[in-house]
Amino acid sequence: MYFPSSLITTAQLQKEYEKPNVILLDCTIDKVGQSLKDAQLALIPNSLFFDIENTFSDHSSPLPHTLVSTEVFTKGIQELGINQNSIIILYDRWGVYSSPRAWWMFKVMGFEQVYVLDGGLPAWQEKHEPIADQYIKPLAKGNGEARFNRAWYADKDYILTQYQNSATRIIDARSQARFTASAPEPRAGLRRGHIPYSSNLSFDLVLEGNNYRSKEELKKLFETFNATHEQIFTCGSGVTASILAFASHLIGNQNIKVYDGSWSEWGQEDLDLPIAQ
Repeated sequence: MYFPSSLITTAQLQKEYEKPNVILLDCTIDKVGQSLKDAQLALIPNSLFFDIENTFSDHSSPLPHTLVSTEVFTKGIQELGINQNSIIILYDRWGVYSSPRAWWMFKVMGFEQVYVLDGGLPAWQEKHEPIADQYIKPLAKGNGEARFNRAWYADKDYILTQYQNSATRIIDARSQARFTASAPEPRAGLRRGHIPYSSNLSFDLVLEGNNYRSKEELKKLFETFNATHEQIFTCGSGVTASILAFASHLIGNQNIKVYDGSWSEWGQEDLDLPIAQ
C-alpha cells in the first residue's frame, strides 16, 4: 500500500501531490438542490477533473450516475493521463460527498491504489495550503485499463436474489424519513419506502462535519451488521451509498457492494418491485 489507509489526511497529501505518479482528481458533483457551478473555482494544485456526471455516467440509462462500461471508463481515465501504476487520490469540494463514489467506481473497475482525501477541499483550505483556480492538462495519454470486478457491484437482479438472504445485509444510506416513507422522494415518479429486509444507516451519521468519524466510532455504528455478512449499500442514486461503503471498508469489512441503480431504480412505479414501508 502506498498509504497505510484508503483515507488520507491533508498532511499526507501535502507530501505527495507533486510527485509525477500521483494523479489528483476533483470528483465534485452537485447535491440535490445545491450546486457549486456558479462558485469561484478553488482546487488543490495539480488537480484534474473526474467528471462523474458526464464522462463517467452512462447517459443511455434513464437512471442518474449509472456506471459506464469498462471501455468508456478506460477511454476516460486514459484521457486524464492515468496509468496502470498511478497513485489515484480523490477529493471533492463539498468535503466528503462524491469522492467515495469515485473511489467505488475505481474499485469496480479493478484499481487498487485509490485513496480519498478526508475532509476534501475544505480540510485543505483549513490548513492554509496553496489553492489553484484551474485544472491542469495531462502531459500524455495514460495506459490505465479498466477490468470489471463484480465483487464490488450489485444490480436489481442481484438484489432480487439476495434481499431475503439472512447472510446478506442491505444498508440504506437515505434519511430515516425517506426510509420509513414519512418523507417524499426528491426525484419525481418514485414510490416511498425501502427494500424489504433492509436496514437504515443515514450517510451523515458516519461523518463529523467534513470528515469521516474515527474508526472506533464507525465500528459502533456498524456493530449491528455482522462483519461476516455481505453488505450491499443503497441510497437514492448510488452516491451516498458509496459514503457508507467506504466507511465499512475503513473498518475492515471486505464483502462490500454498492447497488448502482439504488432507489432511483427500485422505487420506480412501473417496475413493481417489492417495497416495505
